[in-house]
Amino acid sequence: MIVLEDILRDRGSRYAAAVGPVQSRAEIDAFLAALRSRRKFAKATHHSWAAFLSGDGPLKGDDGEAGAGAVILKMLEREGLADHIVVVTRWYGGVHLGGDRFAHVVTCTRAALAAVRP
Repeated sequence: MIVLEDILRDRGSRYAAAVGPVQSRAEIDAFLAALRSRRKFAKATHHSWAAFLSGDGPLKGDDGEAGAGAVILKMLEREGLADHIVVVTRWYGGVHLGGDRFAHVVTCTRAALAAVRP
């Protein structure tokens, strides 16, 4: 698991990303549980994620950040990165970001993908 903390901040919200190999729904669940077990990440508001599994196809979860999982999944598919999960974590800062939150999800996903590229 590669964790990139404090990728960006905007109006009180903070963002981080995590990426790692997974090959099943059980491994996705274990990855998310391991991330949430970290004290700092346990307090986060949202853990949006996506994975494209060779055997099962696309899977995603918004965790209350509507549409974020689809954004991450689209980027994974475009990159051709199978059997990996990308999680974008947000600590809500009290101000709604509107459409800017999607730009932040993209920024965090790019950082995660860059961390696993050869």
